[in-house]
Amino acid sequence: MSTITARPEPMVRGQFVRHAGYFMTRGLRALLRQPMFVVITLIQPMIWLLLFGQLFRRIVELPGFGAGDYLDFLLPGVLIMTALFSSGWSGAAFVDDMERGIMDRVLTTPVRRGALITGSILHNAIVYVVQACIVLVTAWLMGATIGPGVLLALVAAILMVAGFASLSNAIALLARTTEALIGATQLLVLPLMFLSSTMMAEQVMPGWIATVAAYNPVNWAVVAAREAMAGTVDWLHLGLLAALTLLLGFASTRAFRAYNRSL
Repeated sequence: MSTITARPEPMVRGQFVRHAGYFMTRGLRALLRQPMFVVITLIQPMIWLLLFGQLFRRIVELPGFGAGDYLDFLLPGVLIMTALFSSGWSGAAFVDDMERGIMDRVLTTPVRRGALITGSILHNAIVYVVQACIVLVTAWLMGATIGPGVLLALVAAILMVAGFASLSNAIALLARTTEALIGATQLLVLPLMFLSSTMMAEQVMPGWIATVAAYNPVNWAVVAAREAMAGTVDWLHLGLLAALTLLLGFASTRAFRAYNRSL
């Protein structure tokens, strides 16, 4: 008699959502067990707004700058800066799990790799939304104009969170050490931030920096957020951000294969 081998049923959508929710909750609980880190995470964006807002407030007087109030110009940039720095360290949780052997055990279960990535992204997105609310309240108290376009600006920022959290996770899976992750993150985050219109209008940038900024995904997010808060929709840059986010999400799931092959 021939033996009939039953194929395992594919994971239903409900299981994927449940697993992603588990990893999201796990990440949030781990964060709450570090109260000092929580305080720093929430206060740092507010310090950026206060510091840069005061330090560069006279910069709008430069010929060709174009913005009327520097705080209104800076606010979208700080929202994107916060998203960039918040998501850039996402891979640290993966490194910690690898060092403790948890990642290897998780990968022996039926959990989809995408659920791990999705849970990580959701965790980072929730943390970011809290940070963004603090930034917006602080900016409003300082006199910034905040209109309904802020919601679309947050969409651009959350796309940035999703994309760079995925990239950080992929780097963590390939590098596997905290030191390598820190080095790679610093190498990426700081140049991307300064080679954008986060704090300086493109009209007054040196020509080569303005050219680089046009291809910088951080600048795409800043421009999209700034346009949104001015009352217009920048579909081009939002579309580019969405495409990049999908690409980086795919890359992070592929990084799991490279990690598995090395075990």
